[in-house]
Amino acid sequence: MNIKNNINILTQNLAAGCRLIAVSKTKPVEMIQEAYDAGQRLFGENRVQELASKFDVLPKDIEWHMIGHLQSNKVKMMASFVHLIHSVDSVNLLAEIDRQAAKVGRKIQCLLQVHIAKEETKFGFSPEELQESFQQQAFDKFVNVQIVGLMGMATFTNDHDQVRSEFRSLRKLFDSLKTTSLPSNTSMKELSMGMSGDYKIAMEEGSTLIRVGSAIFGSR
Repeated sequence: MNIKNNINILTQNLAAGCRLIAVSKTKPVEMIQEAYDAGQRLFGENRVQELASKFDVLPKDIEWHMIGHLQSNKVKMMASFVHLIHSVDSVNLLAEIDRQAAKVGRKIQCLLQVHIAKEETKFGFSPEELQESFQQQAFDKFVNVQIVGLMGMATFTNDHDQVRSEFRSLRKLFDSLKTTSLPSNTSMKELSMGMSGDYKIAMEEGSTLIRVGSAIFGSR
Protein backbone atom coordinates (compact mmCIF):
# COMPACT_ATOMS: atom_id res chain seq x y z
CA MET A 1 0.00 0.00 0.00
CA ASN A 2 1.77 3.13 -1.26
CA ILE A 3 0.05 5.91 0.66
CA LYS A 4 2.03 8.72 -0.95
CA ASN A 5 1.28 7.43 -4.44
CA ASN A 6 -2.43 7.06 -3.66
CA ILE A 7 -2.64 10.62 -2.33
CA ASN A 8 -0.81 11.99 -5.36
CA ILE A 9 -3.17 10.22 -7.77
CA LEU A 10 -6.28 11.41 -5.88
CA THR A 11 -5.00 14.97 -5.56
CA GLN A 12 -4.11 15.21 -9.25
CA ASN A 13 -7.62 14.10 -10.19
CA LEU A 14 -9.59 16.35 -7.86
CA ALA A 15 -12.30 18.43 -9.51
CA ALA A 16 -11.82 22.20 -9.41
CA GLY A 17 -12.83 23.54 -6.00
CA CYS A 18 -12.84 20.11 -4.36
CA ARG A 19 -10.54 19.07 -1.49
CA LEU A 20 -9.52 15.66 -0.21
CA ILE A 21 -10.13 14.51 3.36
CA ALA A 22 -8.06 11.43 4.21
CA VAL A 23 -10.29 9.25 6.38
CA SER A 24 -7.87 7.83 8.93
CA LYS A 25 -10.30 5.99 11.25
CA THR A 26 -8.81 2.80 12.72
CA LYS A 27 -5.48 3.59 11.03
CA PRO A 28 -2.33 3.82 13.16
CA VAL A 29 -0.52 7.09 13.73
CA GLU A 30 2.40 5.89 11.57
CA MET A 31 0.17 5.66 8.48
CA ILE A 32 -1.31 9.10 9.13
CA GLN A 33 2.21 10.50 9.50
CA GLU A 34 3.10 8.92 6.16
CA ALA A 35 0.13 10.65 4.52
CA TYR A 36 1.12 13.90 6.25
CA ASP A 37 4.67 13.57 4.92
CA ALA A 38 3.16 13.17 1.44
CA GLY A 39 1.58 16.61 1.85
CA GLN A 40 -1.90 15.68 3.12
CA ARG A 41 -3.26 18.05 5.80
CA LEU A 42 -7.01 17.29 6.01
CA PHE A 43 -7.89 14.16 7.99
CA GLY A 44 -11.28 12.76 8.99
CA GLU A 45 -12.17 10.58 11.97
CA ASN A 46 -15.41 8.81 12.97
CA ARG A 47 -14.88 8.49 16.71
CA VAL A 48 -14.13 11.36 19.07
CA GLN A 49 -11.84 9.37 21.40
CA GLU A 50 -9.70 8.27 18.46
CA LEU A 51 -9.66 11.81 17.07
CA ALA A 52 -8.51 13.28 20.41
CA SER A 53 -5.75 10.70 20.92
CA LYS A 54 -4.39 11.27 17.40
CA PHE A 55 -4.56 15.06 17.79
CA ASP A 56 -2.33 14.75 20.88
CA VAL A 57 0.56 13.06 19.06
CA LEU A 58 0.42 14.27 15.44
CA PRO A 59 1.54 17.61 13.90
CA LYS A 60 -0.55 20.56 15.00
CA ASP A 61 -1.11 21.98 11.50
CA ILE A 62 -3.38 19.04 10.65
CA GLU A 63 -6.97 20.10 9.97
CA TRP A 64 -9.11 17.55 11.82
CA HIS A 65 -12.62 16.80 10.53
CA MET A 66 -15.21 14.91 12.58
CA ILE A 67 -17.17 12.91 10.01
CA GLY A 68 -18.90 10.20 12.07
CA HIS A 69 -22.15 10.19 14.00
CA LEU A 70 -21.64 12.46 17.00
CA GLN A 71 -23.13 12.13 20.48
CA SER A 72 -23.65 15.35 22.43
CA ASN A 73 -21.68 14.13 25.47
CA LYS A 74 -18.54 13.71 23.33
CA VAL A 75 -18.40 17.24 21.88
CA LYS A 76 -16.35 18.64 24.77
CA MET A 77 -13.49 16.22 24.03
CA MET A 78 -12.70 17.93 20.70
CA ALA A 79 -14.19 21.42 21.05
CA SER A 80 -10.80 23.06 21.51
CA PHE A 81 -9.27 21.84 18.25
CA VAL A 82 -11.71 20.29 15.75
CA HIS A 83 -11.68 22.17 12.44
CA LEU A 84 -15.02 21.09 10.95
CA ILE A 85 -17.85 18.85 12.18
CA HIS A 86 -19.60 17.24 9.19
CA SER A 87 -22.24 15.27 11.04
CA VAL A 88 -24.57 17.75 12.75
CA ASP A 89 -27.90 15.96 12.51
CA SER A 90 -30.11 17.83 15.01
CA VAL A 91 -30.74 21.25 16.53
CA ASN A 92 -29.97 19.80 19.97
CA LEU A 93 -26.52 18.66 18.85
CA LEU A 94 -25.80 22.10 17.37
CA ALA A 95 -26.83 23.66 20.69
CA GLU A 96 -24.29 21.50 22.55
CA ILE A 97 -21.54 22.34 20.04
CA ASP A 98 -22.37 26.02 20.53
CA ARG A 99 -22.18 25.61 24.32
CA GLN A 100 -18.85 23.78 24.28
CA ALA A 101 -17.37 26.20 21.73
CA ALA A 102 -18.28 29.11 24.01
CA LYS A 103 -16.42 27.45 26.90
CA VAL A 104 -13.19 27.32 24.90
CA GLY A 105 -13.67 30.72 23.23
CA ARG A 106 -14.05 29.40 19.68
CA LYS A 107 -16.46 29.43 16.77
CA ILE A 108 -16.70 25.85 15.51
CA GLN A 109 -17.45 25.28 11.85
CA CYS A 110 -20.24 22.78 11.16
CA LEU A 111 -22.03 21.10 8.28
CA LEU A 112 -25.66 20.07 8.56
CA GLN A 113 -26.07 16.39 7.70
CA VAL A 114 -28.96 15.64 5.35
CA HIS A 115 -30.50 12.16 5.03
CA ILE A 116 -30.46 11.46 1.28
CA ALA A 117 -29.99 7.66 1.25
CA LYS A 118 -32.64 4.97 0.97
CA GLU A 119 -31.19 3.31 4.08
CA GLU A 120 -32.82 3.86 7.46
CA THR A 121 -29.48 3.50 9.25
CA LYS A 122 -28.14 6.82 7.98
CA PHE A 123 -28.55 9.90 10.18
CA GLY A 124 -29.48 13.46 9.27
CA PHE A 125 -32.20 16.04 8.74
CA SER A 126 -34.70 15.27 6.02
CA PRO A 127 -34.60 18.01 3.32
CA GLU A 128 -38.07 19.17 4.42
CA GLU A 129 -37.07 19.24 8.09
CA LEU A 130 -33.95 21.27 7.28
CA GLN A 131 -35.83 23.88 5.27
CA GLU A 132 -38.45 24.09 8.02
CA SER A 133 -35.73 24.59 10.64
CA PHE A 134 -34.36 27.56 8.68
CA GLN A 135 -37.86 29.00 8.24
CA GLN A 136 -38.48 28.68 11.97
CA GLN A 137 -35.11 30.35 12.69
CA ALA A 138 -34.01 27.32 14.72
CA PHE A 139 -30.31 27.99 14.09
CA ASP A 140 -30.27 31.79 14.47
CA LYS A 141 -29.51 31.92 18.20
CA PHE A 142 -26.18 30.08 18.06
CA VAL A 143 -23.23 32.49 18.21
CA ASN A 144 -20.32 30.07 18.66
CA VAL A 145 -20.97 27.92 15.63
CA GLN A 146 -20.58 28.75 11.97
CA ILE A 147 -22.70 26.61 9.64
CA VAL A 148 -20.74 26.44 6.39
CA GLY A 149 -22.68 23.94 4.29
CA LEU A 150 -24.20 20.47 4.02
CA MET A 151 -23.07 16.84 4.22
CA GLY A 152 -24.71 13.69 2.92
CA MET A 153 -24.04 10.00 2.39
CA ALA A 154 -25.48 8.12 -0.56
CA THR A 155 -26.98 4.65 -0.34
CA PHE A 156 -24.35 1.88 -0.25
CA THR A 157 -25.21 0.32 -3.61
CA ASN A 158 -23.69 -0.55 -6.99
CA ASP A 159 -26.50 1.36 -8.68
CA HIS A 160 -24.58 4.44 -9.83
CA ASP A 161 -27.75 6.11 -11.13
CA GLN A 162 -29.28 5.98 -7.66
CA VAL A 163 -26.09 7.35 -6.06
CA ARG A 164 -25.95 10.17 -8.62
CA SER A 165 -29.61 10.99 -8.04
CA GLU A 166 -29.07 11.22 -4.27
CA PHE A 167 -26.01 13.44 -4.62
CA ARG A 168 -27.84 15.60 -7.16
CA SER A 169 -30.77 16.05 -4.75
CA LEU A 170 -28.37 17.29 -2.06
CA ARG A 171 -26.69 19.67 -4.51
CA LYS A 172 -30.12 21.08 -5.43
CA LEU A 173 -30.93 21.66 -1.77
CA PHE A 174 -27.51 23.30 -1.28
CA ASP A 175 -28.08 25.61 -4.28
CA SER A 176 -31.62 26.38 -3.14
CA LEU A 177 -30.47 27.39 0.35
CA LYS A 178 -27.82 29.63 -1.19
CA THR A 179 -30.56 31.75 -2.73
CA THR A 180 -32.58 32.10 0.49
CA SER A 181 -32.11 34.54 3.35
CA LEU A 182 -29.81 32.69 5.76
CA PRO A 183 -28.95 33.73 9.33
CA SER A 184 -25.64 35.52 9.95
CA ASN A 185 -24.05 32.33 11.33
CA THR A 186 -24.77 30.39 8.12
CA SER A 187 -23.29 30.25 4.63
CA MET A 188 -23.42 27.58 1.94
CA LYS A 189 -19.74 27.13 1.01
CA GLU A 190 -19.01 23.44 1.53
CA LEU A 191 -20.80 20.38 0.16
CA SER A 192 -19.33 17.23 1.72
CA MET A 193 -20.29 14.14 -0.25
CA GLY A 194 -18.47 11.18 -1.71
CA MET A 195 -16.37 8.38 -0.21
CA SER A 196 -13.93 5.82 -1.65
CA GLY A 197 -16.62 4.01 -3.64
CA ASP A 198 -18.50 6.99 -5.06
CA TYR A 199 -16.28 10.10 -4.83
CA LYS A 200 -15.97 10.43 -8.62
CA ILE A 201 -19.75 10.70 -8.97
CA ALA A 202 -19.84 13.11 -6.02
CA MET A 203 -17.26 15.39 -7.66
CA GLU A 204 -19.26 15.39 -10.91
CA GLU A 205 -22.29 16.47 -8.88
CA GLY A 206 -20.48 19.36 -7.20
CA SER A 207 -18.87 18.07 -4.00
CA THR A 208 -16.30 20.40 -2.43
CA LEU A 209 -15.05 17.83 0.14
CA ILE A 210 -14.58 14.11 -0.56
CA ARG A 211 -13.99 11.73 2.35
CA VAL A 212 -11.66 8.96 1.19
CA GLY A 213 -10.18 6.20 3.37
CA SER A 214 -9.62 2.82 1.74
CA ALA A 215 -8.44 4.30 -1.57
CA ILE A 216 -5.57 5.90 0.43
CA PHE A 217 -4.86 3.54 3.32
CA GLY A 218 -6.24 0.24 2.01
CA SER A 219 -9.32 -1.57 3.23
CA ARG A 220 -9.92 -1.87 6.97
